[in-house]
Amino acid sequence: MDPIGPRGLQQREGALGCPQEGLPSPSESSELVQECLQQFKVTEAQLRQIQASLLGSMEQALSGKASPAPAVQMLPTYVGSIPHGTEQGDFLVLELGASGASLRVLWVTLMGVEGHKTEPRSQEFVIPQEVMLGPGQQLFDFAARCLSEFLDALPVGKQGLQLGFSFSFPCHQTGLDKSTLISWTKGFKCSGVEGQDVVQLLRDAIQRQGTYSIDVVAVVNDTVGTMMGCDLGVGPCEVGLVVDTGTNACYMEEARHVAVLDEDRGRVCISVEWGSFSDDEALGPVWTIFDLTLDQESLNPGAQRFEKMIGGLYLGELVRLVLADLAQRGVLFGGSTSPVLLSPGSILLEHVAEMENPSAGTARVHAILGLNPRTSDAELVQQVCAAVSTRAAQLCAAALAAILSRLQHIREQQKLQIAVATGGRVFEQHPRFLATLQETVMLLAPECDVSFIPSVDGGGQGVAMVTAVAARLAAHRRLLEETLAPFWLTREQLVALQRQMREAMAKGLQGKPSSLRMLPTYVRAIPDGSERGDFLALDLGGTNFRVLLVRLASGSVQITNQIYSIPEYVAQGSGEQLFDHIVDCIVDFQQKQGLSGQSLPLGFTFSFPCRQLGLDQGILLNWTKGFSASDCEGQDVVYLLREAIKRRQAVKLNVVAIVNDTVGTMMSCGYENPHCEVGLIVGTGTNACYMEELQNVASVPGDSGHMCINMEWGAFGDDGSLGMLSTYFDERVDQASINPGRQRFEKMISGMYLGEIVRHILLHLTSRGVLFRGQQIQCLQTRDIFKTKFLSQIESDSLALRQVRAILEDLGLPLTSDDALMVLEVCQAVSRRAAQLCGAGVAAVVEKIRENRGLEKLTVSVGVDGTLYKLHPHFSRLVAETVQELAPCCEVTFLQSKDGSGKGAALVTAVACRLAQMTRV
Repeated sequence: MDPIGPRGLQQREGALGCPQEGLPSPSESSELVQECLQQFKVTEAQLRQIQASLLGSMEQALSGKASPAPAVQMLPTYVGSIPHGTEQGDFLVLELGASGASLRVLWVTLMGVEGHKTEPRSQEFVIPQEVMLGPGQQLFDFAARCLSEFLDALPVGKQGLQLGFSFSFPCHQTGLDKSTLISWTKGFKCSGVEGQDVVQLLRDAIQRQGTYSIDVVAVVNDTVGTMMGCDLGVGPCEVGLVVDTGTNACYMEEARHVAVLDEDRGRVCISVEWGSFSDDEALGPVWTIFDLTLDQESLNPGAQRFEKMIGGLYLGELVRLVLADLAQRGVLFGGSTSPVLLSPGSILLEHVAEMENPSAGTARVHAILGLNPRTSDAELVQQVCAAVSTRAAQLCAAALAAILSRLQHIREQQKLQIAVATGGRVFEQHPRFLATLQETVMLLAPECDVSFIPSVDGGGQGVAMVTAVAARLAAHRRLLEETLAPFWLTREQLVALQRQMREAMAKGLQGKPSSLRMLPTYVRAIPDGSERGDFLALDLGGTNFRVLLVRLASGSVQITNQIYSIPEYVAQGSGEQLFDHIVDCIVDFQQKQGLSGQSLPLGFTFSFPCRQLGLDQGILLNWTKGFSASDCEGQDVVYLLREAIKRRQAVKLNVVAIVNDTVGTMMSCGYENPHCEVGLIVGTGTNACYMEELQNVASVPGDSGHMCINMEWGAFGDDGSLGMLSTYFDERVDQASINPGRQRFEKMISGMYLGEIVRHILLHLTSRGVLFRGQQIQCLQTRDIFKTKFLSQIESDSLALRQVRAILEDLGLPLTSDDALMVLEVCQAVSRRAAQLCGAGVAAVVEKIRENRGLEKLTVSVGVDGTLYKLHPHFSRLVAETVQELAPCCEVTFLQSKDGSGKGAALVTAVACRLAQMTRV
């Protein structure tokens, strides 16, 4: 004990000694009793100190800091999910240590939240004293015999049975079915068990018994069982509190905070093991001489001190020590004692509850203590019982308040609303314990709105629920893995895709039928850094349209731009209406920039499939990305733009080049890095371009020099070659699109479609009962509700699971933490496949460049643009890793473009002006 020492030790030399000479009067007796009981009064400041100390010890233990040794253990139980009401089936439960010197076996039938409630069958077996203190094998053989005896009375046959093992002692768990006993408590002292896996000891005993086929699925302490057995009608219960023979609590902690797990997602139930809380500075001031005596006479002196001030095994003994002391000092019973008062363990929890009851009177005190008390004695006995039990409830409340404060902090909630499942005989038998607990919790944690819910069947059903939840999660895991298996691409599949793309590239360049059009862009060189002047750029590639002024000077690029929206009715109206709207936007921009009347060179980034016939001629092959303006496909879009300029009159614009956004991206990065010869877009759509040897381009005359090729790789696989990689969900997305059967590669990669793939997977998993309790969610029926930006947000490493849940709940998805984790896995699988497909395509391109040039090693840069590539937390890394694996002879650097579609269009125009000037010279 620390120097503070137990209260009352110094001032009461006669304590726990012999009767004093001269009996006090009734009024003096009352004063002496109050003086004695003052030791059991705990101030608010002391409770707050205990709360703060326990909270600090919890955080230290979770972080894995071993020095100084934390005052609590914070043991992970490997229970990662709470029930959600769909659990069904028959389960066997074995309870050991939950109710003192007895063992209980239960048969629990779960019918789901809508099913008929059935009462569990149970049988209790008294454990002989010699078994509690004998060899460990003897105890587990006794348990196996009890299981067989119980099952013999049921019509269960010899089929395999799933068992949950409630083992209510401090253990170190390393898995749901692996648990090593740290130390015995509650009067048990079996040899050869501490340091051993108790699940394996039980399995060995069941095998020795050899009567039934029983699979021990989970080992659970009674506290976790209490939390899991809470009535689902009150909502999710994430804290369990047991005050029985001993005391403990558990709660659902964020897994990323538990150092020993090395997990960054999900939650895990933590057993606080607060019975061993041992901070002398916090507990010393509230420890009494009676606590010291009880501890010294216990089976485990110096251990479980906090439990010995709260647990039902000890409350009666504390009362006995106080009453014996007062009787021996002549304060009670006229100085008389009895065998009950002088025999350790003779006053039990139920005796305390009975004597504390004001209606008990002298008769009940006489019956319990074997004495003839006066009325005043009976009243003083009630006060002693009340003082001991009130202190226990207040200390329990201080510890619970530490957990609630922790939960409120990690979930960042101003007002934490939470249900606490309670279990144990102290709650059941002591009428005032819960009321005192609630009152003290409200005082210490006013920011928490706590509902206390009695656990069903004292934890037995909860243990069955842990087993059932484990079975449900295992089944759901299998269904999830089956669903996502086609999205996890093997190296062989990626190599085959790379080979197919190389073949399609070669056919496209030669003018043969191919899903890759391999369109010449008439861009013959990348920037060399000498480009100067002012240029206009237009950028049309989606629902937003930009007009830019780009000023190229020595060593600098200045860009001014404005964004204009294109309404859906314009994007899907007539071509004339669309190009008139574009010209209106250009005129507005010129006026705002003071450029009216000037005729600057203009580059037009047009991010749709085109067949270019020259630098300023581009035939639109087909609309994508939701555009369907009439009378445009098959037309020269530069001509359509020039005609719109004419209709506006008095507007002077010199359209020099039509530029694909992918080419613009390559040129923008090429201005900074001369090795940049590939452009890649992964945004709303996807595409790639690269510098090809002119001699390989059959549609353009010439044998020397280079030509930038617009691959239009979004259409790769439109000939059916991607069938081996396409899933049921890809087919659903394709059929619901505005261009079924087209842009198949793009629909597996780009931002316009990934969210839809995820939505269809979620619908499928919901129909199989894996997500959202199998309930059809209306918002999931809505097309495009799941935006691709949500994938980027959900997969962010910086987001805690609660933030992932918040994103999904904002969409109207009423989900659990398990649901959130599975939605995360779906998002990861879909985006990973997209990145790998993209990487395989880039690998095909850079290998083509290397082989064109006959190089053993190629150093090349890829200019990249697009919101999916830039904003998704893992996409860029996965692309690079795939390229490195599939093209090991190429040293590839990825450069993120800064305004590729705008700045790049200006640079294409600038290079064209530079080359034209050189030709004139």
